Amino acid sequence: MSGAGLTRRLAAFAAETPAAALSGEARQVLRLSLLDWAACGLAGATEPVSLALAKLAQADGGTPEAAAFGQGRKLPARAAALVNGATSHALDYDDTHFDHIGHPSVVIFSAALAVAEKTGASGAAFLDAALIGMEVSIRVGRFLGMGHYDHGFHQTATAGAFGAAAASARLLGLDAERTAHALGLTATRASGLKSQFGTMGKPYNAGIAASNGVECALLAADGFVSRPDGIECAQGFAETHAGAMGDPQAALTGLGSDFRFRLVQHKFHACCHGTHPTLEALAEAVRGETITPSDVAGVVLTVAPKWLRVCDLPAPTSGLEAKFSYRLTTAMALAGRDTGALSTFSDTACGDPALTALRDRVRVETDAALADTAARVSVRLASGRRLDAEHDLDRPLPPADKERKLRAKAAALAGAEKAERLWTAVGALDAGAVAAFSELLGTSA
Repeated sequence: MSGAGLTRRLAAFAAETPAAALSGEARQVLRLSLLDWAACGLAGATEPVSLALAKLAQADGGTPEAAAFGQGRKLPARAAALVNGATSHALDYDDTHFDHIGHPSVVIFSAALAVAEKTGASGAAFLDAALIGMEVSIRVGRFLGMGHYDHGFHQTATAGAFGAAAASARLLGLDAERTAHALGLTATRASGLKSQFGTMGKPYNAGIAASNGVECALLAADGFVSRPDGIECAQGFAETHAGAMGDPQAALTGLGSDFRFRLVQHKFHACCHGTHPTLEALAEAVRGETITPSDVAGVVLTVAPKWLRVCDLPAPTSGLEAKFSYRLTTAMALAGRDTGALSTFSDTACGDPALTALRDRVRVETDAALADTAARVSVRLASGRRLDAEHDLDRPLPPADKERKLRAKAAALAGAEKAERLWTAVGALDAGAVAAFSELLGTSA
């Protein structure tokens, strides 16, 4: 099989990579993503999907081991991973990695923190395991390829589950052989469909992935045996889930030296990341202009073709659906609505006559030559003028600017005082335990 050895190589990477070999640049990005994840989770703790899963977990009971966003009480590690994974993805405001179009932080941090609390691991060990898990999820996602995603599988949930298992296995102290069994077992547990986008099923996918990773690592630690090549074997995960099954070398190139997680993209609009290039391009197109919705005769958005099956809902009817609509998010931006504010994406906005009229003047086109992270916009004004711009999210954002923007976002989501305490707790993890950080998650934003 063309992917022979992939699962074992990832297992060895997870179990045997020394902390000193972990990239300093990736570690700094990881800390920013941890702050972002925590703020998104705190802000999402009262969402219906979060409350429903917390209620289910509390009804099940069990050993109190790990904090859950806004719950004020601890849950069993596997349940905490489920609740936190879904809660931190409930607002769809968390980071995205475009190597495989997945949201790594919501799955990996949720699993790793739960196991770190369960095992009493140090803050440094938690961060190491989280970075390892991020990298495994990205590499598995690259191996599965865009065919897997385009076929209808949600990479956050599928590739993410393998990263959650790897992070959990490292925190449990599993060797490479046991870790391979954990990953192989994950191959029969990982799941998640893109057809759930725009519903509570999408964040639930993230929670399931985090929970699956914790479960499979715990079972492997107790001697559970599976296929240690379960990702790439005949009738394994990749073959049965429309994976590319190409040469694993392309997916694993630089494993252990080139940490791809450093390229993760953070959201500054409270909607699907696929809409962000268009929103950034719109901002550039109208910068310095004074226009009203009535000034706009029409808008053409040009995007990569694959996004049409993700965020091209033409006439959304709910706040959740609005996050996946090129046309409505464009109308919001041109009408001066703050697309970084959670309140902008509401059921009411979907029926606003002024917004829907502007929405209906937006046309979406595709260009296969565009990168997944890029978009072009052309705004035609009633006067006959055209305002054109193009934006690529891969355009580097200076580290200081990224930190400033993420800390401001965290303050907006969790409150200035809570956000500052979170950032301080993140900075203290290298030298302390996870308790001070996790305690902040259990209280409301």
